[in-house]
Amino acid sequence: MLMEIFSCLFFFFFRSMNVFLIVYLCILISKALINTVLKYVWQSEPFRDEPWYNQKTEPERKRNLFLRAFTDFLAFMVLFNYIIPVSMYVTVEMQKFLGSYFLTWDEEMFDEDTGEGPLVNTSDLNEELGQIEYVFTDKTGTLTENNMEFVECCIEGHVYVPHVICNGQILHDCTGIDMIDSSPGGSGKEREDLFFRALCLCHTVQVKDDDSVDGLKKNQLSRRSCIYISSSPDEVALVEGIQRLGYTYLRLKDNFMEILNRENNIEKFELLEVLSFDSVRRRMSVIVRSSTGDIFLFCKGADSSIFPRVKEGKIDQIRSRVERNAVEGLRTLCVAYKKLTAEEYSNAQKLLQNAKLALQDREKKLAEVYEKIERDFILLGATAVEDRLQEKAADTIEALQKAGIKVWVLTGDKMETAAATCYACKLFRRNTQILELTTKKIEEQSLHDVLFDLSKTVLRHNGSLTRDTFSGLSTDMQDYGLIIDGAALSLIMKPRQDGSSGNYRELFLEICRNCSAVLCCRMAPLQKAQIVKLIKLSKEHPITLAIGDGANDVSMILEAHVGIGIIGKEGRQAARNSDYAIPKFKHLKKMLLVHGHFYYVRISELVQYFFYKNVCFIFPQFLYQFFCGFSQQTLYDTAYLTLYNISFTSLPILLYGLMEQHVSADTLKREPSLYRDVAKNALLRWRAFIYWTFLGVFDAVVFFFGAYFLFDNTIVTSNGQLMTTSTHMMFGNWTFGTLVFTVLVFTVTLKLALDTHYWTWINHFMIWGSLVFYIVFSLLWGGIIWPFLNYQRMYYVFMQMLSSGPAWLGIILLITVSLLPDVLKKVLCRQLWPTATERIQNASRHCREHISEFTPLACLKSPRYRSSDCSNSPARRSNSHSKKMMFTHWRGIDYSVLPSVFGYSNKHCRSSAGYRYSGSGLETSV
Repeated sequence: MLMEIFSCLFFFFFRSMNVFLIVYLCILISKALINTVLKYVWQSEPFRDEPWYNQKTEPERKRNLFLRAFTDFLAFMVLFNYIIPVSMYVTVEMQKFLGSYFLTWDEEMFDEDTGEGPLVNTSDLNEELGQIEYVFTDKTGTLTENNMEFVECCIEGHVYVPHVICNGQILHDCTGIDMIDSSPGGSGKEREDLFFRALCLCHTVQVKDDDSVDGLKKNQLSRRSCIYISSSPDEVALVEGIQRLGYTYLRLKDNFMEILNRENNIEKFELLEVLSFDSVRRRMSVIVRSSTGDIFLFCKGADSSIFPRVKEGKIDQIRSRVERNAVEGLRTLCVAYKKLTAEEYSNAQKLLQNAKLALQDREKKLAEVYEKIERDFILLGATAVEDRLQEKAADTIEALQKAGIKVWVLTGDKMETAAATCYACKLFRRNTQILELTTKKIEEQSLHDVLFDLSKTVLRHNGSLTRDTFSGLSTDMQDYGLIIDGAALSLIMKPRQDGSSGNYRELFLEICRNCSAVLCCRMAPLQKAQIVKLIKLSKEHPITLAIGDGANDVSMILEAHVGIGIIGKEGRQAARNSDYAIPKFKHLKKMLLVHGHFYYVRISELVQYFFYKNVCFIFPQFLYQFFCGFSQQTLYDTAYLTLYNISFTSLPILLYGLMEQHVSADTLKREPSLYRDVAKNALLRWRAFIYWTFLGVFDAVVFFFGAYFLFDNTIVTSNGQLMTTSTHMMFGNWTFGTLVFTVLVFTVTLKLALDTHYWTWINHFMIWGSLVFYIVFSLLWGGIIWPFLNYQRMYYVFMQMLSSGPAWLGIILLITVSLLPDVLKKVLCRQLWPTATERIQNASRHCREHISEFTPLACLKSPRYRSSDCSNSPARRSNSHSKKMMFTHWRGIDYSVLPSVFGYSNKHCRSSAGYRYSGSGLETSV
């Protein structure tokens, strides 16, 4: 359990950073050990151990050798401890905290309908948004709008459509006839009234009176005089739909529910008991007493929970209608009732009262009582409501799949309803072969046989090819979609007789890995969490994300590595229990593909840069010990040691970690495949870490030995000072260290400038300002006699160094030599082995070179331009908004000017013939 919690807390980024830190700790200990050993090897000669200017005292000679060695080891540990980037953790936390504001400030993720923007409940997971491999999403309210509209109801096999036909008569506000049904007979009329009464009574809707103009209340009998409020949009849709069919729910007053029937007569029912809805039972019931004294139990719920408890009614006709509506993507509910005698109600009341008063296992006892009461129903009919797909939900899922993210839909709806929604949102495609792992299949075959048949099916087509487990779509292989229901999942997760369920789980996971999409229907909230946990703890240990909008999604949101809540119509439970909250599902695309991508790239570069600059900083100190007899003499002044990570090099990398954009946001949205370039912790792998470390070692060697050879061949002047014979520069320990430190600060800062792709005035201010600050500080630190210092060893050192022309030349030369290998490596890799991101950057740079100075700024802002060959492009006009375009003529060539910032190269053609350019929403002839 402890290891599971540990693995959840430390994801790829933290694991990598901590492992790198352990490596550097081992390097620190190794340096200290090497210097300690070499010190005593060096001092093995007596004249080196006790030179004439540093004779030992008698207590020092008698001191234990091992104690002296241990003391020296600790001294070297203190001397080299700067290689451990302690300030990196502070900078990382600042970067995460400040970077989270960029997400909340994103105007494109603000929803004007709800007036809500994205929320960040924790900033610790920002970089994990760029490493997501599995997305688990709810359906209702997440993929759909959760804005229910009553479509029809079926009573005793007769279909009723609001505003069209009811009882053989055209209702008011009819705009057309969608369906004509015959009027039911005498007994059917009674069942019809019971059905309408059941929907008017079996709910938890509250009524808010709507005041009219002049402060006068509307007529109580008016069918549109009230506003319905409920935690469930389904209930509001049903009550409003029945109102259009002639029955109006008025209010609940003094425990009496009032409804208005077709004859405009008010009927009162005493509310006796409410058997609340829960996600396990998937139904709710009410017990009411009519004005005639009859006691009814009305129940509505999912067909899977109602049909097994029905003893009478036209089950086949209603089931057929339910399945038809489900295939069309409509949400269906079944309605049933039974009449209770006074004795039956009295017994039920006693059972409910005892269960409610139980001090232990109250929920369990209530569920058992509900199970006893809710049985032997008479089926009345079914309803169908429509929940429209959210705007751009299909586009978002398609983009996530192109980014290599697998999307799973976890819902409590019927399989047919959920499957229709999956096709609508492009989770399943026309060429997707659907595999079913449902209760119906298991009844026909054993679970073992079904699993092995599915495994053979997916492996037979994909066995010769290796499917990328991080890919959501495949063009070379058959795409499979898996549908599994809650009952089948329970059998898979259930321990076998030998006490293990691992074989079935592994087989199930193997099937899922070879499917491009998975739909889990009829899922209870805890089963959703089980699915997420099963994938999260699989052998690949993928980073998972769960997104939902309701309280029933909280369990899977908490189980996933990253939880996202939709600020929807089912309360704020999901948003409050999540790591992030967004207004609509469509905003998930930008959150992952743009913000997540940026977060990961920025913080990865920040971590690698910190290790790099600390290696550059402390390795010359290690080399210096070979030239000072391993005496623990520092190469740099204490002020430089203190301010290097605090002031001289901290702000530029922090700003880089906040604002860097290696490609534009619009390019990342338009090219989801770029997400794969940073997948699987690509920027914090051992290869990148070793490259940065060796680059730091190389630069440190250049700093130290470049300055060393610059100070070679020194002579003593008449006033006792040392001067180099080649450069005639005053030489000393602090001059040498200051020269090395100056080259160090300029090199690591310019290295960051070379890695910066997105320049703003703030970047310029921080990078060049930090260099100016170093120079000004050095001039002040060494140019003024500070009265509060007991000694001032840096006095006039920096100015004396800069007064020498060879020192300037040496600084420039050493900086150039240090940066040259990294520049060459980047140029060669971009030309020979470019990544997808680098190809986009090259295209963007090429496009920018051809932009005319007469190009209007408006044409640089559209993300929808596409470049195409001018000579081969047929003229066409799209339905999108028109865009502006500039053609410019230069040196006999016509250039079509496209927005460079979005990564498309500009095409040109000879002007000998006119041509027509084809672009998004554009038709321009020349």
